[in-house]
Amino acid sequence: MNTELEAKIDEILTRGVAEVIDKEHLKKRLMSGEKLRVKLGIDPTSPNLHLGRAISLLKMKDLQELGHKAIFIIGDFTGVIGDASDKESERPMIDPATVEKNLATYNKQAGKFLDMSQAEVHYNSEWLGKLGYKEIAEQANVFSVAEFNARENVKVRLQKGARVSLREILYPLMQGYDSVMVKADLELGGTDQRFNLLAGRELQKHYRQDPQDILMVNLVEGTDGRKMSSSWGNTINILDEPNDMFGKVMSIPDNLIIKYFIHCTRTPLESMKKMEKDMATGKLNPRDAKLCLAHDIVKIYHGEEKALAAQKYFVDTFSKKEMPESVTECLVEAENIKLTEFLVQGGQAKSLSDARRKIEQGGVEIDGKKVENRQLMLDKKYDGKVFKVGKFGFVKIKFK
Repeated sequence: MNTELEAKIDEILTRGVAEVIDKEHLKKRLMSGEKLRVKLGIDPTSPNLHLGRAISLLKMKDLQELGHKAIFIIGDFTGVIGDASDKESERPMIDPATVEKNLATYNKQAGKFLDMSQAEVHYNSEWLGKLGYKEIAEQANVFSVAEFNARENVKVRLQKGARVSLREILYPLMQGYDSVMVKADLELGGTDQRFNLLAGRELQKHYRQDPQDILMVNLVEGTDGRKMSSSWGNTINILDEPNDMFGKVMSIPDNLIIKYFIHCTRTPLESMKKMEKDMATGKLNPRDAKLCLAHDIVKIYHGEEKALAAQKYFVDTFSKKEMPESVTECLVEAENIKLTEFLVQGGQAKSLSDARRKIEQGGVEIDGKKVENRQLMLDKKYDGKVFKVGKFGFVKIKFK
């Protein structure tokens, strides 16, 4: 028996994993040398993939490195329909143009993990956009309304008298049919996708295919301790700049350090166990453990050199209270500009309302002093001043 291969497979089946269906069957197939078709689908409901999404992509990378076929499905059709699996209320349909815009860099982002030259990439509009009522009715007949209503989040909504649309009932059929069309042997997904993943097994049986195995990974919390979600703005995105990514990781609660190591890195488990023990006994400061975590995460997406530079930037700026060596400069062509407008122009706020909120919450400083006047006008006497926005943002104003 190949003990090294078995150890790798055991880690794949356990690290950050909530449930495997059918674990013994899947392990036997992985050990046999059979090359599996491993499916992962992601709906482009946001332009950015975040670390929560990356957990499944890292798992797919592990399997691709063992020689299995990565099948990456971009849900351009299902993204419009909307999956309500993890929602406490009805998710509205998304405009197709928004979905098209969001998916523009998904291949590039997946390429942070996968060898895309060896992967299959599909857009599920290829087949879902061609289905008619007859095919949809045939697929719907595989399931009962009671099975759908038994899902926890749906049950809660029904008990509250909240609306549950028929469209939401159809979504699992679509994700399940994806598995039929790509002949998936294994599907990856989060625990919130359980019903959808199982739907793939049932539809494959209906179409006389062998049912896929399922590997479900845990969900992770975002920077504010709630489930990581683009709609809540608590994400660490895989395309974040190194300094931003490093800073965001440093801002997570201490109780998430080991969970992030397990799910978001491939740091050896033995190292993490020692780190966890040392933190529990007071031998290791959680801040130092978090520095290691931030370095390891940035390294995955930006490489060792940029990870070390981001660590130095963080330590110098936020620990030693020094000004960063390099601060983005924003050129202002007018004679004066409102502070809120400058923050938007300098990339430190998404909108004028976001800029006002940051000022009101005391998150904007000039030369170390908090700004309280959101109506502040900046003229040439501010030329060369550095503005600190939040914990990690710096921008210098430069008048033309």
